[in-house]
Formats: sequence, C-alpha cells, structure tokens
Amino acid sequence: MTSSVAGRAELLSGLEARFGKLQFAPMTADDVDAVVEIENAVYSHPWSRGNFVDSLYSGYQAQTLRDGGNALLGYFLVMLAVDEAHLLNISVAAAHQHQGLGQLLLGQATALARGKGMQRMLLEVRESNAHAIKVYKRYGFAEIGRRKNYYPAANNTREGAIVMSLAL
Repeated sequence: MTSSVAGRAELLSGLEARFGKLQFAPMTADDVDAVVEIENAVYSHPWSRGNFVDSLYSGYQAQTLRDGGNALLGYFLVMLAVDEAHLLNISVAAAHQHQGLGQLLLGQATALARGKGMQRMLLEVRESNAHAIKVYKRYGFAEIGRRKNYYPAANNTREGAIVMSLAL
C-alpha cells in the first residue's frame, strides 16, 4: 500500500526517473479538452466535456498530473460532502497505464481529502474492472456494497458497481 508518506515518496521517485518532474495542479477550464481526450480513449462510456465543465463550476476538487514535458498523464475529481470525499473520476492516459501513476493519483486524491478534514473516501468501480479493483484494494479500500445496473454497458445493457470505502 502506498498511502504512507514514505511509500508515496518512493513511488514518486521511481516515476520521476521515467517521466521527469511530475506536477499536480488544479484542473482548469483550459485542461478540459486534453482531459476529455484521455477520457474518450480509456472509457467505453466516458464523461462528456459538459460533465467536466459542470464539475469544475460546482467546485469539485479536480487535479491534473503532468510530466516534465507538460504532457497530461492523468487526472482525478473528488466531491467533498460534510466529512466524506467521493472519488468521482480517476484516469491515467492509455499509453501510461499499469506503471504506478494511478496509485500516485489516488495518493494525491486521498491526501487532498485528508487535508480538507474528510473522514473517509468512497468510490464506485465497474464490477468488470479487475485491475482498478486490485489497485483500490492494495491501497486499503474495502468493498462496502454493490449497485446493480449502475453503469451503462455495451448493447444497451447495464453493469453493476462495487462500492468501496477507505478510512482517512
């Protein structure tokens, strides 16, 4: 699990050896086109441009991750409510998946939520997304429920979601 400060620093060091200096920054309207490009490439049913614009307008916590050459590697959006953070979207560019960037984004999202006084983080993940489920479990998230027919799927069908939680 890379939620510890030491584990996160080690992960960051290894990733920066590959990608150069990594930078987190608040997502802005100027980032939305590049974010939507990644979103469309990695999801069968992606968020729309309007979803991202509305999220920014609503004040959700949204950050981008860029490499040393300023290329967008990933992003996340978190909604804060009372004492819970809800991870709405977390994505890594297709060409850079399975290299630890998702863990780094998750670490940043949870650190942000802790810094805002949140007590736990919730998320939903497609039942078929075995890799993401593995990452979340390794990070310390636990399944707390299921949502039937939550996500749109191929051929006008629906797919269930696993609801996961992490104490912050």
